[in-house]
Amino acid sequence: MGLATFKGGIHPYEGKELSESKPIQVLLPKGELVYPMSQHIGAPAKPLVAKGDRVLAGQKIGEAGGFISANVICSVSGTVKAVEPRRTANGAVVPSVIVENDGTYETIEGLGNDRDPKTLSKEEIRSIVKEAGIVGLGGAGFPTHVKLTPKDENAIDYVIVNGAECEPYLTSDYRLMIEEPEKLIGGLKVILQLFDHAKGVIAVENNKPEAIKKLEELVKDEPRITVCPLLTKYPQGGERSIIYAVTGRKVNSSMLPADAGCIVDNVDTVISVYMAVCKTTPLMRKIITITGDAVHTPCNFNVKLGTNYQELIEAAGGFKEEPEKIISGGPMMGQALFTVDIPVSKTSSALTCFTKDQVSALEPTACIRCGRCVSVCPSRIVPVMMMQAALRNDCERFEKVNGMECMECGSCTYICPARRPLTQAFKEMRKTVAANRRKKG
Repeated sequence: MGLATFKGGIHPYEGKELSESKPIQVLLPKGELVYPMSQHIGAPAKPLVAKGDRVLAGQKIGEAGGFISANVICSVSGTVKAVEPRRTANGAVVPSVIVENDGTYETIEGLGNDRDPKTLSKEEIRSIVKEAGIVGLGGAGFPTHVKLTPKDENAIDYVIVNGAECEPYLTSDYRLMIEEPEKLIGGLKVILQLFDHAKGVIAVENNKPEAIKKLEELVKDEPRITVCPLLTKYPQGGERSIIYAVTGRKVNSSMLPADAGCIVDNVDTVISVYMAVCKTTPLMRKIITITGDAVHTPCNFNVKLGTNYQELIEAAGGFKEEPEKIISGGPMMGQALFTVDIPVSKTSSALTCFTKDQVSALEPTACIRCGRCVSVCPSRIVPVMMMQAALRNDCERFEKVNGMECMECGSCTYICPARRPLTQAFKEMRKTVAANRRKKG
């Protein structure tokens, strides 16, 4: 029997050898820390502090602004310098709390205390996850307490830990699976307490054999948990792709994973659940890969949320050559940056720095109708037809050709011999269609 996978996909250069052997290093911040109130999908958090206030590590400084929102937790002790707009990785300027780190890392009372999850009710576990400010740490940023509260918890058959890490160059999840597998399994067991009929599946691409071996050894006596090796292929870690690979079930844009009986959480998210529930520690840190051919010493860091990206680059030895392109995230789905004067947030995953900007050097030409974009599309839609609609700004046509099913994974753009900016066009069309739907409804 072959390895679990999905239809379509591509095999870009992985680039993981640059940092996959580098253990996670703890990096303490030097200067001020910036905590945006929007680090998640949903309503921004509401600041709970004001200029001049003293704050402690583990203190809630931003309160969820609605059901689909998330708390923001201070990661250091110090003094609030300001509450003002600051720029984030996606280019948006959002209200933020700025804290001057005093370097003592004084914590709130009870932080880090052991807690037995078996003594907690389902409601208590969900409340702890909410208070801890945990969101999807794979990049989506969806509030985890909402994901763990489906309409019918008895309909959940699978809790899938997404350990694919299919994005090229990124190795932070791999290092977590190698270095903290007990916490990963502990977090999965906590989540399984919420779903009486569910099985736990840790899905890992087969280019991570050490992680698979270590996890299989640790779960051999766990009746509700298995490890599922996946075929290495991009975008294997996409939520729809991994659900299909593990369960054979299909999810479309009108569905949530819970509608297919699945909960999917990233490796770091599951570990963060363990830390919140079992170690009384809210989300205050992020594991970040600093990589690319422009970086002097590619590595993986455990950094405090709010740390400036520039400090990460300096800790990695700086640039051995001035980069033409810096991406927050990986090359397939990351966000190109025009400045590194931005903070690490919950949705940060990597800084990928390239000496050459290969994309800007390519000149798009006319579509030759070769069909390669169709063959690699994991959503089984037709990018060439979607592009025709996008060029005409024809939202109705874009919807008719199932453009809203696009995952924005970039596979079509990567494979296109004409170098057409397909994914960029689809992102803009999807935003426009979504905005039109909100106006109507």
